Amino acid sequence: MTETLAFGTVETVLGRLLVGETGTGVVSLHFRDTPAARARTAKATGLPVVDAPDRLAPALAALRDYFAGDLKHFELPIDWRLTSDVQRQVLTTLYETVPYGQVLTYGDLGDRSGTGVHAQVIGQVMGSNPIPLIVPCHRVVASNGLGGYSGGSGVEVKRWLLTLEGSVPATLDWDIDRGP
Repeated sequence: MTETLAFGTVETVLGRLLVGETGTGVVSLHFRDTPAARARTAKATGLPVVDAPDRLAPALAALRDYFAGDLKHFELPIDWRLTSDVQRQVLTTLYETVPYGQVLTYGDLGDRSGTGVHAQVIGQVMGSNPIPLIVPCHRVVASNGLGGYSGGSGVEVKRWLLTLEGSVPATLDWDIDRGP
């Protein structure tokens, strides 16, 4: 049987997220559902695109539960095919060892991953994470503050996600039903 790629979307306070999933697992998450995002993912995987809503149902439900504050740990199969060996090692370490509500620095993740790569390279790996949120690159921070974030509208999305998870204190105007 030929492996395929399917897309699904979920409405969140951060907008409509686009999830790509193969028969192996979640392969991509984009903060915007655009034809370009779909085309880039299809080209990168080299797989034919099919309509498979049942395949996407668990991932989309998990994301809805996460944004409602009800899900603390994603237990979804991941397809790492869009990552290099170093990216895969770093992102797998992140996915498996940094739970909801915790953060670590870029340098600490580099050490923990066993890759021996510098904190700046870890930042580049986070910025190129093909599955943000589910593989929680927002939980990786600079030694002197939040650091950057390339998802959604940027660092304010990171701050919002860390506030949702309790890693950053909520400001008086923070609202789980309203994104940044």
